Amino acid sequence: MPEDRISVEIQPIWGNFREAIRALTAGEEAKKQPLGQLLGKTRWPWTPSDNVETQITFLTYLANSLVVAVLSVIGTLLSSSLVAYGLTRIHWKGRETLFTVILATMMIPFPVLMVPLYSVFRTLGWLGTLMPLWVPAWFAGAFNIFLLRQFFLTIPENLTDAARIDGCSEFAIYLRIMLPLAKPALAVVALFQFLFAWNDFLAPMIFLTEPGTFTMALGLQQYQSQHGGSEWHLLMAAALLLVLPIVILFFFTQKTFIQGISTTGMKG
Repeated sequence: MPEDRISVEIQPIWGNFREAIRALTAGEEAKKQPLGQLLGKTRWPWTPSDNVETQITFLTYLANSLVVAVLSVIGTLLSSSLVAYGLTRIHWKGRETLFTVILATMMIPFPVLMVPLYSVFRTLGWLGTLMPLWVPAWFAGAFNIFLLRQFFLTIPENLTDAARIDGCSEFAIYLRIMLPLAKPALAVVALFQFLFAWNDFLAPMIFLTEPGTFTMALGLQQYQSQHGGSEWHLLMAAALLLVLPIVILFFFTQKTFIQGISTTGMKG
């Protein structure tokens, strides 16, 4: 029955949530103050040494993930919107052909590019830093270009033509007319990119070598591999903190996000 099915599906989620809250509110003396057990350096050792300076905190992973996600979102919005504007409002020979090639790159899976990217980042000396995780976002992804292009097509060309007659440059039209009107689509792209960068595991596993640069996803996996299943309550608490930023972000942007999804792609 539907009620039984809902109960079966919710019970594992509720169990994980209960363990997470139990870990976050544990209060065993000074060492186990709220969040102390999870966020303290003593809970995330990376070497057998007892030296505090060789131990990484949970907040380090949180900060690294936040830096990567924010820089990726900024780069994606700037680069993808510029390319989408050039593909919709500037007429030049070969525009549609280039757009077809850009769409074709969506069929190339990331594992195919891992070795070439690794070689490039090693040559640049970026291995072991956060740069390989956010710099590629500044070169415009095909999916984001497609979303923004489809939205830009729904904006009447009369607006941009009138701006040109008034003497506006192409960059001024892009900045003062197109971007303000494209806020719903930009919100969709920003949320998708933030979610991708925040949850990305494969790229950090390949390009990051120092524990101090690990992101949340990689740090949790490393912690689980070292401690096995002996501290599931802490893992559930960390997983809860991992998903909270996404939930909060969507909660505050859901209206704009849904509007952008419903209006993107209405014109081809």
